[in-house]
Amino acid sequence: MSTPVSDIIETDIPARLDRLRWGRFHTLVVLALGITWILDGLEVTIAGAISGALKASPSLHMTDGQIGLSASFYLFGAVAGAFLFGWLTDRLGRKKLFFVTLGLYLLATAATALSPNAWTFMLFRFLTGAGIGGEYTAINSAIQELIPARYRGRTDLTINGSFWIGAALGALGAVLLLRPGWLPPDLGWRFAFGIGAVLGLLILMLRSFLPESPRWLMLHGRLEEADAILCDIERRCGDVPSTPQKTIRLKLSSARIGLLQLTRALFRMYPQRALVGLLLMAAQAFFYNAIFFTYALVLSRFFGIASDRIGLYVLPFAVGNFLGPLLLGPLFDSIGRRQMMALTYGLSGLLLLVTALLFVNGWLDARGQTIAWTAVFFFASAAASSAYLTIGESFPLEVRALAIAVFYALGTAVGGIVGPLLFAHLIGSGERSQIAWGYAFGATLMLFAAAVAWRWGLAGERRSLEDLATPIAGA
Repeated sequence: MSTPVSDIIETDIPARLDRLRWGRFHTLVVLALGITWILDGLEVTIAGAISGALKASPSLHMTDGQIGLSASFYLFGAVAGAFLFGWLTDRLGRKKLFFVTLGLYLLATAATALSPNAWTFMLFRFLTGAGIGGEYTAINSAIQELIPARYRGRTDLTINGSFWIGAALGALGAVLLLRPGWLPPDLGWRFAFGIGAVLGLLILMLRSFLPESPRWLMLHGRLEEADAILCDIERRCGDVPSTPQKTIRLKLSSARIGLLQLTRALFRMYPQRALVGLLLMAAQAFFYNAIFFTYALVLSRFFGIASDRIGLYVLPFAVGNFLGPLLLGPLFDSIGRRQMMALTYGLSGLLLLVTALLFVNGWLDARGQTIAWTAVFFFASAAASSAYLTIGESFPLEVRALAIAVFYALGTAVGGIVGPLLFAHLIGSGERSQIAWGYAFGATLMLFAAAVAWRWGLAGERRSLEDLATPIAGA
């Protein structure tokens, strides 16, 4: 039976979640929810690696500009999906949205494979992006609420870095399916989009074993249900508390959580965190999306790499991007958030400036360019992942998913949608110097973000979410 919404409640649920040792339950959370980033990496890589096949397709006949536009459609869909499903996640709960967003993604990516022309392809890319954007909000909030505080940084970074496992799968799939003479020219790219649909179907089964977030249930007065779920988690982790835990008091209200409460949190409670979060998200979004969405175009136009071989060059790039968060992630929990954000953002910018200099002077071949990009994004991948971590830790429980949605949307709109269009135009000019200026701009954004993170970043390491941002309902 739910607690009346007018009551003040006192609960130790957050403290009990944070004190847990790592167990099989947490591994299930990582596997079942972390698939989001794998799917996103798969989608982005396939879209980039098959750009040559899309141009050669008898039914699509896409130009470089249309390929860049389709990337922006995907990102625009992600923005819209993040807003809509972020609001619903805070309103209806984390678990319900797990299935809605993944279901939308499955249908849309399957429909992309059946696109009869370029414009329907772009429409279905928009819907695929909407599903992925919704996943980001529901999944990021749930992961941070379920993982103990001392593991939160490394777990969040590793899961975000798993984007590149999907990138590697997409690269391998593109290499196999676009191999000359193996499939008709208008079928290989269609089968490539089916990879994501198959993975998504498999992961739906795992998600059925995950419970609702006890923190979300607590906030909505469903204490008995939250306690039952938490007792089961403690039993599975073999870590039942023997002494009383720290409690928090909440004044529950019947008022609906939405944009008004979020606006209050952003502009009255935590305006500095809002500005820092926006800058971190925008810088990494431009840096990543501008370069990676046009990765295949650079390799094909300036280094003469055939479309069926581009996936081979994506593989080492993907490995470096995954190893960055995996190896650097523990340092975000031990050394600290501010220090590591400044380091990873700063090194990413400096290394890209060096890469731009080498590229504009023609001192790199395709292999050298890939090695340079791999070094840059070893650090950039950890930096980008830490931006999502910081946003989730910066704002109250009631608006966590919506806050993630807003900053993901604003960062993507500022940096992600403009970036691919700008770089597609620069690549279309055929001038190395034009592309180098684009790289220099992205590097400057990252260096500025590094300075801001060092000065004003949130030190969230090993601290409870409720300590970092008191719930709006806190009594």
